[in-house]
Formats: sequence, structure tokens, C-alpha cells
Amino acid sequence: MNKPRRKFLQMGAMLGAGAVLFPFEFASAKNGVLNPAKAKLSKFGLQLYSVKEEMAKDASGTMRQLAGYGYKQFEGFDGGKGILWGMQPSECKSLLNEIGVDFISSHANVFKDLDVQAEQAAEVGMKYLICPYIGAQKTVDDWKKIADRFNDAGETLKSHGVKFAYHNHDYTFKMLEGQLPQDVLIENTDPDLVDFELDMYWAYVAGYDPLEYVAKFPGRFKLCHVKDAEAEGGNAHDRGVLLGAGEIPYAEIIKKSKKYGMEYFVVEQERFVGTTPMEAAAKNAAYLSKLKV
Repeated sequence: MNKPRRKFLQMGAMLGAGAVLFPFEFASAKNGVLNPAKAKLSKFGLQLYSVKEEMAKDASGTMRQLAGYGYKQFEGFDGGKGILWGMQPSECKSLLNEIGVDFISSHANVFKDLDVQAEQAAEVGMKYLICPYIGAQKTVDDWKKIADRFNDAGETLKSHGVKFAYHNHDYTFKMLEGQLPQDVLIENTDPDLVDFELDMYWAYVAGYDPLEYVAKFPGRFKLCHVKDAEAEGGNAHDRGVLLGAGEIPYAEIIKKSKKYGMEYFVVEQERFVGTTPMEAAAKNAAYLSKLKV
């Protein structure tokens, strides 16, 4: 067993012993006695990129179908028609109200027409606009400059009542000049302006315990991507599987991470073996709806 994996298991065991510290939102009660074993995750979301082909064909129809699977939250992306997929804000908001889903966030080009996007986001009730990718940088100073750009974007979004967040890939979890770029970004951004969305899959395949990393920076990770990884041995960029079919212990991660400020759990899947994107979305929703956390 490699060191990161062993450390991950040890951390899980340690946190499991401290489960009494977990907030009680997920706990159910009988006769006034809390029973965490029967707790369920009441709300979870889907990154619509997981079903990007269906969204391109029929955005509103796809969103209706996904709501039927049990998703109560959506995270969008710009598929070439803007963050609202060609819909007017009033049209999008009406659809969301009808199907009972909150549009919590969207991945977007946060360095172009940010004010316009922010206005649209605010009108439909989004909490976040998220930078989905920035690419690996050559030096730590380059990462500090990226942090400055994030602060500037966060300042712009704040004026619209929306917050900025950054979604990681594995490259921010690769040491550079003795420092971890993800640390550099967190330590050089203003918590009042910038939050982070932890893609747990990318942190995990890079050798880091996602829960331990969230605990390292309490309050900075408000959103996460829930994406499972098959057993080690495959290409790190090609290990995605259905939730529950991989080795990332999401029951423990979800149960504990809210203690450190995690609020939104967003399913994402990009690799489909023996299934279709919509079938995977349905199966992942079923997994989370039954998960005891």
C-alpha cells in the first residue's frame, strides 16, 4: 500500500472515531435521540457537463429529466450558449421553480464579460461563478499572480451579490518549488472574495486525502465535486466510475466535511464504461439518495 493511500485510511479511521463532532443537520431522531446511522443527504447537485451532449440538444428537457432523478441542485457550464444555455433569466428561473431545483453555480469564463454573467447568475439565484480551469503555471510567483486575478474577479462578483470560486484539477496538487500550488492559491486569496470547489477525484488521484485537505483549510471549501475513482493502477486521468464502484469513501467524506464548511455536494462524471451519461446520472443520484452519512 502506498503512503498516500495508507495515510488516507488512517485519517478516515481517526475521523470516524470523532464522528460525534459532526454537525447534526444529517442526523435523524427518534424519541429525541439522534441516530446518525439513519441520516441521509437531503440535497445534492449535478454538474451539467456530465450530460453535456444532452444539454446541447435540449437543455430544458434534460434539466427536467435530471430533476426527476432526485437532483435538487444544478451546477452549470458554458456550452457555447452562455451560462443559461440561451435562456433568458426569467425563463430559466421559471423552469427551476417548476422542477424544484436550485441553480447554485456555474463554471464560466470569469475573465470575460464578468459583469454580464454575474447579472444573469444573480437573477436566477446562483451563489457562485466558478473558474473551472487555469492550467499549470511555471513558478510559484505565477500562481500568486493568478491569486491576484482571482481576488479581482471576486471583487467584481461581490458587487453583484455572487461569489467567486476556483475548481481544481490535479496540477494544483503537484509540488512546485517546494510548495503546493493549491496552498499558494488559498493562502494568497481573500476569504471574503474567493472560495474553492474541491474536485475530490483530482485531489485523490494526485495522492492527497480530500477530507484531510478540507480540514487543513476550514471554511475555504464550500463546494465539492463528488466523483469516484476506480482502484489504483489506471491512468490518473482515466479512472472515473459510478459512485460506489470506486475506492473513494464518500459516506465518510460527506459526513465529516460539513464540519469544515462544505455546503454543496455536486456529482460529476466524465468517463462512462458500460453506461450512458443519463443512465450514470440516474444511478449516481440513487446512490447518494440512499447513502447513510
